[in-house]
Amino acid sequence: MVDATALSANGDHQPDPECGVAADQIATVSNVTQRPLTAGLAIPIQRLPALTNGSHTADPDSPARLAADVSRLNGRIRALLRRSLHVRHLDAGSCNGCDWEIGALTGAIYDVQRLGVDVVASPRHADAVLVTGIVTRHLEPALLATYEAMPRPGLVIAVGACACGGGPFEGSYAVVGPVDRRLPVDVYIPGCPPRPHALIHGLLVAMDRLAPKLARSELTIPADTP
Repeated sequence: MVDATALSANGDHQPDPECGVAADQIATVSNVTQRPLTAGLAIPIQRLPALTNGSHTADPDSPARLAADVSRLNGRIRALLRRSLHVRHLDAGSCNGCDWEIGALTGAIYDVQRLGVDVVASPRHADAVLVTGIVTRHLEPALLATYEAMPRPGLVIAVGACACGGGPFEGSYAVVGPVDRRLPVDVYIPGCPPRPHALIHGLLVAMDRLAPKLARSELTIPADTP
């Protein structure tokens, strides 16, 4: 069990050695990914270390840091895919906080489409799926159907504290649990909600994890899915 508010002396989140999640799966821009909305609340995140990459401890709203991540993301997409990165968003049972932040990515300020990131309407066109919210029993079939319809290799990105570890809803009768209880998660983006810059950095981490997958396999599209 990791307390989302527990910090080390220098302000960095510390990993849980028993969580089984690799450090390169955690996309955190800084040690302040949680909004004031959750300040002072001890929200347990099971199995997930809220890690901070030592090279990304700057202010998450720093224009210089954002510009660097934007440039790197655009370069990685061009180099790996030679086309746009197609992303599908799936709400598995969120409060819509994380969904608003994803929506901000397509607005005038961040405008990720200019970087080569397209939000697609069908999972059959998606290279990655952004999953928000803890998985509810009602939406579990939609989550599994979305994953099965994606071309392989596909990336699963858990966005926000609830998708990553269950948040305050873990243990409820109405939920299945965090996303990794049903799908293999490639990248975790913690926060409640994560800032748009953290989402951009998470997509950058996702591209780094996509590279070896592309090297090992060819793109395949499931034939049996509608």
